[in-house]
Amino acid sequence: MTIIGVGLLGASLAKACKERGLVGEIAGYGRNRENLEKARQLKIIDHCPADLAEAVKDADLIVLCTPVSTLVPLLQNMASAVRPGTLITDVGSVKGPVVKGIDQLMPEGVFFVGSHPIAGGENSGLEASTANLYQDAKCIVTPTTATDKTALEKISALWKAVGMKVISLSTDEHDFIFGAVSHLPHIVAYALMNTLGALKTPDGCEVTAYSGAGLRDITRIASSDPVMWRDICLSNRDHLLNLIDEFQQKLEEIRHTIEKGDGEELKKEFMDANKYRLSVI
Repeated sequence: MTIIGVGLLGASLAKACKERGLVGEIAGYGRNRENLEKARQLKIIDHCPADLAEAVKDADLIVLCTPVSTLVPLLQNMASAVRPGTLITDVGSVKGPVVKGIDQLMPEGVFFVGSHPIAGGENSGLEASTANLYQDAKCIVTPTTATDKTALEKISALWKAVGMKVISLSTDEHDFIFGAVSHLPHIVAYALMNTLGALKTPDGCEVTAYSGAGLRDITRIASSDPVMWRDICLSNRDHLLNLIDEFQQKLEEIRHTIEKGDGEELKKEFMDANKYRLSVI
């Protein structure tokens, strides 16, 4: 197995596979040599070639764990070195443009299956990795009409073997759903934190100095990796822009309700939110 991008998701997958005896050797590749050497010293990976072609040429399975904007260029750079029969998957949070771009680049006899393991959190990097990151979590696979059925079965089996429940969606279904339940909430958390971070009292005190658990809860994901989330938001911009419009409309409705002093309507908004919240926990 070759893992490209040995951060939280890549290192956790390596640990999970080693702990369960799912693979033989694991190669790691990435831009940060210090990070790769640390992963090798910790025995998360077995070796870390400096050359991309060298890292992938003997792999039976390649897992792309880098930001979504890098996935298609990565495939372009390594395609000629990948041997026939190799399986390739990814862990990206946006599927439509990525899967379309990669499918067009796949060499003859090499098989790609889009994956999105729903795991991780606001902490990132090798240091946050754990062999149990994927246990009891969901993994979305996004086959297309071009997807090889045997490859789909093998990639699904990998995610199941590290403890995940595998669900199949189309790329567009995936991007709409996760635009709503993941990408929009991150935008809200970033925007709220930036709004409050700039607010000061008349005597110049930052209002966040008085924050409690509620603010920490709702803005926890504002600590997420800015580069990764920049790429996700831009890659899923069509769905995300529509969702932002819907969210702004709801804020306007609540603002109007407060402005006219309609307590019953405001209570109904909050009760509806309570009901929806209970349905997802």
